[in-house]
Amino acid sequence: MPHDGAIRAAVSGPGVSGADTADTGAPPPGPRAAGERALAFAGVALAAVYVPGGADKRELRLAETARWAASDYRLPEHLHLPGGSPAEHALRADRPLWLAPAALAAYPEGGPTPRADASLGALPLRSEGERLGCLVVVGTGSDGFSAEQRHFLERYADAVAHLLPSVVGRPEPWALLDTALRSLRVGSFVLLPDTGRIEADRTLLELVGITPDDFDGKADTLLAHALPEDMHALVSVLEPATQTFGRRELEFRVRGPTGEMRWLSLSCRVLEATEDRPELVLGVVTATSVLRRSADEVSRIQWLTAALDDADTVRDVSRVVVAALREPLGADRVALAELQGERLMVTVLDPPQPDAWPKALRDEWRTEWPDAPLGALPTLQLALQDGRMDLWPAGTAFEPGLEGVGTGGLAVLPLPARGQVAGVCLVGWDEPHEFEPDERSLLTATAALAGQALKRAHEHDAEQQLATMLQRSLLPRRLPELPGGLAVARYLPARRGLQVGGDWYDVIALSEDRVALVIGDVQGHSAGAATIMGQMRTAVRAYAVEGHPPDVVVSHANRLLVGMETDLFATCCYAELDMEEGNTLFVRAGHLAPLVRLPDGSTEEIEVEGGLPLGILEDAEFPMTAVALSPGTVLALVTDGLVEAVGLPVDEGMDLTRGALAAANPADLGRMADELLGDVGRREDDVALLLLRYDGMGTRPTRAGWVVWRLPDAVMHARRFTARTLRNWQAEEVADAVLLVVSELVTNALVYTQGPVRLDVVLRGDRVRVAVTDSSPRAPAKPVIVDWESTGGRGLMLVEAMSESFGTTPVAGGKQVWSEIVVPHEPGPGVSGTGTL
Repeated sequence: MPHDGAIRAAVSGPGVSGADTADTGAPPPGPRAAGERALAFAGVALAAVYVPGGADKRELRLAETARWAASDYRLPEHLHLPGGSPAEHALRADRPLWLAPAALAAYPEGGPTPRADASLGALPLRSEGERLGCLVVVGTGSDGFSAEQRHFLERYADAVAHLLPSVVGRPEPWALLDTALRSLRVGSFVLLPDTGRIEADRTLLELVGITPDDFDGKADTLLAHALPEDMHALVSVLEPATQTFGRRELEFRVRGPTGEMRWLSLSCRVLEATEDRPELVLGVVTATSVLRRSADEVSRIQWLTAALDDADTVRDVSRVVVAALREPLGADRVALAELQGERLMVTVLDPPQPDAWPKALRDEWRTEWPDAPLGALPTLQLALQDGRMDLWPAGTAFEPGLEGVGTGGLAVLPLPARGQVAGVCLVGWDEPHEFEPDERSLLTATAALAGQALKRAHEHDAEQQLATMLQRSLLPRRLPELPGGLAVARYLPARRGLQVGGDWYDVIALSEDRVALVIGDVQGHSAGAATIMGQMRTAVRAYAVEGHPPDVVVSHANRLLVGMETDLFATCCYAELDMEEGNTLFVRAGHLAPLVRLPDGSTEEIEVEGGLPLGILEDAEFPMTAVALSPGTVLALVTDGLVEAVGLPVDEGMDLTRGALAAANPADLGRMADELLGDVGRREDDVALLLLRYDGMGTRPTRAGWVVWRLPDAVMHARRFTARTLRNWQAEEVADAVLLVVSELVTNALVYTQGPVRLDVVLRGDRVRVAVTDSSPRAPAKPVIVDWESTGGRGLMLVEAMSESFGTTPVAGGKQVWSEIVVPHEPGPGVSGTGTL
């Protein structure tokens, strides 16, 4: 664990004494020093375990001792039975004995030396009815041990008694005191305020929710896990300049790794600086189930109310209820379920591990979050009908579905909401549990508040599900497979209410080697924004498929939005990429600039000349920016929901996104997208993200082109050009079929259209593609019936029969009719060329 060596060297820790152990005053290593610091903060200067000894068990023998180094108290090594020692008196009475300095003077034997201002506690150690020994603790407080300290030490004695039978008969030392402390999960720390460095033991890190590997030895790292509203109080307690040099206590909340909140108690003491050490803050932290809660239960209910008010979803409500009940009540299990009709839909099981729940329950509830019919759970059915809390003591026999949930006690809490029952909460204990009055109050208050929150969260989840379904229905179901590249997209809706957003994205395959990418955002969050978004996405796709260049596509979309006479506007970033060469044309209409991750891992923001948002000005201009991408480049298009939030300016958000883009692995584009999204938390805006990795085409096509002039022998020249090209490519085997297709397509273009005609022949792999482009948008029509008297129509039917595939593609200002024919064998290297007649 990272730590500051100066801190550890400066701490004076407790020593260890036994029958023949010298008191050196040096701090023992690691865990033991941390554990004994916890005892010191519980008011203990010396702790000792006495066990029966001697041939006839007529004495108590000192077996183990833990001492704070500043203390010089000692206890006798042997106590006679019967005798007048506090330990013997506690064993005989079978209850703890607490003695202030004045009362301790009445016991001439078995007390500490020296006795001045010393208090003492003697706690019998029992296990399964058998007397095992006694735990003796010595304190320095003139008023004795407080009620809170006594409660902690009684739990500590129970932990020692639980471990004692397993070590009796083994060679000493036993390390009982340390092991028992660790079982109570008491963490400790040493803070050096001047540097902000802190040494925290493993237990403290577990309580806060940090793994040792993730802890960097900084106090800020621990404080970051506290809830923001508790941060000020924590800093004021840990900052020596604002307090007297003494003991301070505080209860605060942290959020665990899975989002649950828990209460922790902090107790710390400031040690003044001396010549040989700096100023230090020493402290312990424990879960509130270990130290008794303060009498101010109103603050607990206030916290629960605020936490539930902040919980939007059913899962959030469930986590808050678990945090409010499990640790504070020392429960072993908490389950929360919604009531839906005649079935219970479980929303949380804590602990979540299947082995923590009874086998019968696991066998019946097989889904991730199980459900069960009420008819199979009469205990819960009765509680829900009455609407009252049921507290079942240890040993109660339950139906198979609940058997083992709470063998030591089970609390069944119906959750009321608006005159109905929204669900039920189960709180179970393994060991026999007595329900105290303050626990009943906490359970009742939690049930009432949780019911209302659960009902509200269920409505929120239904709205969110509707919004998400509507949003996703307007977005592409899947992205096309691209030659020479891979595209992935992510969309996350806003998390507040019916937040139907206006973010959209699309990937449009324009041809076999060209693709268009678009991302946009319509102003606002409403059904109207979603409607405009769907219309804009459809319009952009239609204009792009028609073959228009990027600036024309965006200009047409702008005119369409202006003509809708809506008060909403939209931003857009459009890119057209040549997958063969990597050449890209960008157009930006009020949107964020695209980001690229270069093959060397560096990132940059592409400077694309921008235009006005769509829907502002009908005659707005949208200039194009040309950028060449090299293989291995990742192109990222984002919306402002990813890079802008309250407290996060756009520039900082873009820098953070660039950093995440540089750190991610482009080999797994899906994971890269997830890492760019990161922990977006409570989103006020929806988020769209589109990534494209340009790999370059593995098989580069060979091309040849010919401009067909409108001359009487134009078809003959087109055939001669095609024949020469096929010979160069060593693909003469398909010459007859290709020449027939060229004749028919060129003839149709010359006869039925006006304007320029162009012939393109492409060889890609084992296919020859013939494409004839003309200026007519009308696709050639094949006749439904062709008889002997027909004068046309047979040509297109013949082309379709000769082709592996055949079709028409709209292009800017016209169309392209194409045909693909398979070459029987792998053609030669070929030579590309362009001719003009």
